[in-house]
Amino acid sequence: MESTYKTRLSKEQLDQIIKHHLAVTIQDYEEMIDGWANHAYKIFLDDGRKVVLKIAPAATTNLMRCEQDLMTAEVEALQLVAELKDVPVPLVLAYDASLLMAPAQYFIMEFMPGVPYNQVKEDFTAENQEVVEQQLGWYNQRINEIKGERFGYFSGKDRQRATWREAFLMLMHDMLADGEEAGVDIGIDYNELRRLIDEKSDALDEVTEPSLISWDLWDGNVLVQDKQITAIIDFERSLWGDPLMEHYFSHFNYTPGFLKGYGREVETENERKRRSLYDLYFDLALRIECDYRKYDNKEHIESTIRNMQEGIERFRKM
Repeated sequence: MESTYKTRLSKEQLDQIIKHHLAVTIQDYEEMIDGWANHAYKIFLDDGRKVVLKIAPAATTNLMRCEQDLMTAEVEALQLVAELKDVPVPLVLAYDASLLMAPAQYFIMEFMPGVPYNQVKEDFTAENQEVVEQQLGWYNQRINEIKGERFGYFSGKDRQRATWREAFLMLMHDMLADGEEAGVDIGIDYNELRRLIDEKSDALDEVTEPSLISWDLWDGNVLVQDKQITAIIDFERSLWGDPLMEHYFSHFNYTPGFLKGYGREVETENERKRRSLYDLYFDLALRIECDYRKYDNKEHIESTIRNMQEGIERFRKM
C-alpha cells in the first residue's frame, strides 16, 4: 500500500551516504515496500555485508502530531533495547539528522534475517504460532523493563508529562485534533468523545512508572525464520507509558501464547478500563492516518472505518 509520506533517494545519494558513514561502496540495493510511513532500502555492500537505510518523511510533509520526531525516537529506542543484549534488534550503525546528504533524517542499521510474521503466520500450525507468540511475550516484557523518568512521547521534554493520565490524555487529544483538522468523520461529535474519554481516565492513575513501550509491536514488525523470532523491528512509535498499551494486549491479538510468555493478563476492572482507552486510541489512529498518508487502497480505508466504528461503540459500552 502506497503512502505519500515516503522519501525516495537516488542511487547517487545512497552511494554518497554509504561511503560517508561506512567507508564502503554499494554493490546493489532494493526498496523495501512493507513500511507505511518511513521508507527503507536494503543495501548490498562491496564488503559482503547487507544493511538497511531508513529515511523519514521530508520536513515539508504534513505529519500527524504523534508522528513528530519518529526517527529520533526509533534510533534512541533501538539503542536502549540493544543494551539488554537478549532481545534481537538491529544495531544502529549511523544516524544523520543534518539534512546535508538527504532531504530528511535517516539512519543505517544492520540487516536482520527473517520474514515478517504476518506474511507466514497462516502457514504455521497453532502450536508453532504459540511458540512464536510466547517468545514475543517474553521479549516484549523485557522491553517494558526499561524505565524512563517521565511519561509520553519518546523524544522531547515538552512532549512528556509527570503522570500517565496527563500524558495519555495529551496523546489522545493530539489524535482527535489531527482528526478534526483533516475533517475526518469519526461518527460521533469530537467534543462528546473527548468528554467520554475524560470521564473514563481515572483508571490511568494506577500507572506510576514510565516503561518503554513499542506500541507498534504487531505481527508485521516481528521477523521469523525456522519458526523462531529472529528480530523485532520498527520502534518509531515508542512511548514512555503503560505496558498494557502494547499491541498484543489489544482486541486484535491477546493470544494465550503471548500472555504466557509475558507473564501477565488484563485482569482487574481498572486494567480493562485502561485497555479500552488504548484500543480506542489505536482504532482512531488507524482511521485518521489514512487521510494524512493519502492511502490509495480503498479496501484498507473501508476496513479502518468499520474497525473505528466498532471500537467507538465498544468504548461507549465499557
